[in-house]
Amino acid sequence: MRYGIWALAALVIGAFGAHFLLQDRGYVLISFVGYNIEMSVPVLALALILLYLAVRLVFRIWRAPRQLGQAIADQRARRAGTRLARGLIHMSEGDFRRGERLLTDGLKGSETKLVNYLMAARAADAQGSPERRDEWLNLARESEPKAWAAVLLTQAELQLEAGEAGAAIGTLTRIEERKPGHAGCLELLAKTYIALDKRDKLAEILPRLAKSKLAPDKLASILADALETMHDEPAFGLDALKQVWSPLPMALRRRPRLIRSRALLLDQLGRGDEAVKTLTSALKRGWDKNLIKTFGEVTASNPLKQLQRAEAWLKQHGEDAALLMTAAKLCMANELWGKARSYLESSIAIEPEPASYALYGELLDKLGEADAAARAYQAGLRMVAPEVGGLPALEAPTAQDAEA
Repeated sequence: MRYGIWALAALVIGAFGAHFLLQDRGYVLISFVGYNIEMSVPVLALALILLYLAVRLVFRIWRAPRQLGQAIADQRARRAGTRLARGLIHMSEGDFRRGERLLTDGLKGSETKLVNYLMAARAADAQGSPERRDEWLNLARESEPKAWAAVLLTQAELQLEAGEAGAAIGTLTRIEERKPGHAGCLELLAKTYIALDKRDKLAEILPRLAKSKLAPDKLASILADALETMHDEPAFGLDALKQVWSPLPMALRRRPRLIRSRALLLDQLGRGDEAVKTLTSALKRGWDKNLIKTFGEVTASNPLKQLQRAEAWLKQHGEDAALLMTAAKLCMANELWGKARSYLESSIAIEPEPASYALYGELLDKLGEADAAARAYQAGLRMVAPEVGGLPALEAPTAQDAEA
């Protein structure tokens, strides 16, 4: 519509212009350094139009090589992007050989060389070729020298996955020397020390890891793994635990898994009352099955009061199998065998699991019911390994049995 209006306007203006020019074509004289050029107005207009078109043509010819180069570069970039996408698709489908080939073919002019080489290194590693993996990593480093930390982190991660823990530590040490406190480096170092069970080294980096700018979910996960590794480690004392816990933001301190790990460590360090207090506060904020179980695993100075706390929760959560098992554990700690049996049978009737059967077997042993205890252990074992034969499995107690 817009172009139609412009065309109509041009026709109207042209018609009026032609009418006046036919009546009087006008006269133009141009005098320049002794030369005189005479022409009519229509000829001048035509000359100006031709001059404009000539200038445009010259500019187009002058810019043509650059535009052609840009077009070729754009085409290469599109092809490289297509190959990258196809390579990643093949890798996700498990075809690492073809994925590696697509990721590394025709990278000249590509703006994603670093990504291509890093992913090719992963593909080579998945095929069990550490030599080719390291070759791609070297090319990645050469293609983008400023990304040395990302390349070394990828190398350490692949070394760790390949079981080359010692080499991974060497690679990560290079990052630490050049960039102390690098969050990704500390995370991988912690994973490596956990894998090697190097608790002394793990204890050294944990305070720095707690202060790092690692993403909250990753930080919570790796810290929980690390604290669980430190269970039963005499060298990891209360001060060391405080150095890890204090820098954490409140949002992380309220993560159930971290609370559980800290509570168990506090209990190990003889701070059972503090562990109970921590768990009680957390359960007031939000009910959590694992924290309930942990409540029965820590030892307070007054176990009867601890049992009363659990029984108070039963008024609101009487059908919670985890809470019933915890109450049974605390009853056993207080040598209330009959009550413990009732709680355990109720727990198994609601939600049987290997741990509850194991505890039931332990209780029956204490009550002198060896055959029933053996069947309880057998029932728990069959939940883990259904193919286990031998004694017939113990039937899960019904709710009526528990009440009886």
